[in-house]
Amino acid sequence: MHSLQKQRSLLFQYLRSSSNSNNIIHNSKMILSSSSSLLLASNFSSTAGKVIPCKAAVAWEAGKPLVIEDVEVAPPQAKEVRINIKYSSLCHTDLYFWESKSVPPVFPRILGHEASGVVESVGDGVSNLKPGDHVLPLFTGECGECPNCKCEDSNMCEVLRINPTREGMISDGKSRFSTIKDKEPISHFLGTSTFSQYTVVHSGSVVKINPTLPLDKACLLSCSISTGIGSILNVAKPKKGASIAIFGLGTVGLAAAEGAKIAGASRIIGIDKNPNKLEYARKFGLTDFVNPEEHERPVHEVLKEMTNGGVDRCIECTGNINALMSAMEALHDGWGVAVLVGVPSGDAVFKTNPFNFLNEKTITGTTFGNYKPKTGLPTLVDMFMNNKLELGKFITHRVPLSEINKAFDYMIKGQGLRTIIDMND
Repeated sequence: MHSLQKQRSLLFQYLRSSSNSNNIIHNSKMILSSSSSLLLASNFSSTAGKVIPCKAAVAWEAGKPLVIEDVEVAPPQAKEVRINIKYSSLCHTDLYFWESKSVPPVFPRILGHEASGVVESVGDGVSNLKPGDHVLPLFTGECGECPNCKCEDSNMCEVLRINPTREGMISDGKSRFSTIKDKEPISHFLGTSTFSQYTVVHSGSVVKINPTLPLDKACLLSCSISTGIGSILNVAKPKKGASIAIFGLGTVGLAAAEGAKIAGASRIIGIDKNPNKLEYARKFGLTDFVNPEEHERPVHEVLKEMTNGGVDRCIECTGNINALMSAMEALHDGWGVAVLVGVPSGDAVFKTNPFNFLNEKTITGTTFGNYKPKTGLPTLVDMFMNNKLELGKFITHRVPLSEINKAFDYMIKGQGLRTIIDMND
């Protein structure tokens, strides 16, 4: 038996026979995680510097089911990291670019950006990551050197900010993916392409996490949960006792509700046209639920009446411009703030009466909840580790990679919240 496996076996035997406190169990988890990382690093040493064959879900055409293909993943180049993706999740952004209804189609492509995994190998110049590290690959990044990275108020890295049109790696513009059969290059997506069992990501877009954080839950921190919570805590910044309205009760909107509770909001109002979302509103502790379809008046008038003149903060998570205008109109004069979180269509135009601004209402937007990936995201990891943030309740479905198209069906039909894709099942 491998020495690390033997250590794990002996430790489990000790735990079964021990009546010690939870501290022993916690410490044992740390030891087991460390042992697992060392074992993985040892296994990965045989693949470093080589092309890795694996399975990936490839989008060949807009709106067509993804196809599980045998692909090759090239070794990481300078400042790049190759990651063994363990779990991925489907986000609306993946759906948006898969449908390609209002964006230029780029195919074939490996989608996916909300994921977790383990470092397999690193390229030259990568000193802060090593094989075996548990990590989150991110659609944005933090180079640490540009003016935006040095500004505490911005997370819009000039080098690694989100770029949906980029089809290859930053260093050379080339893809690290190709089909095994025809050696045909496959385009990257958001610099992550996590619907592949292995992927290559710029090191500035990879965040190391605590190895005791379950990877099937950790993947949610790489997009939706961080975006929702950050829209409240980092952007809207409500005062304790504030009223907050959230347009769209998907995963991001419900994460915003979690942020609202953390911020001490006195009233959290969820707005959604899907009557099934009432169940989630109750489960996540919202104080009110409004379905615009059930009212003859515009929803902003309903909200202003409910809050004696207007809502303190509005979070728009649908990407629907009409919803954004309603959010703006629903704000209280003098201090109301609306935050755009949802991604609108490329040709969308926002219009509002200029007097909304003269009446001291504010509208702003956010990417990734204004969290700086490397220096800000660890605060959310700490929240989870300290039982201040629950991630499991956002997961409603699980599927193996071979059934990834079910995740698209669930999202299109509005069934559930996040679907976790087991990339190695």
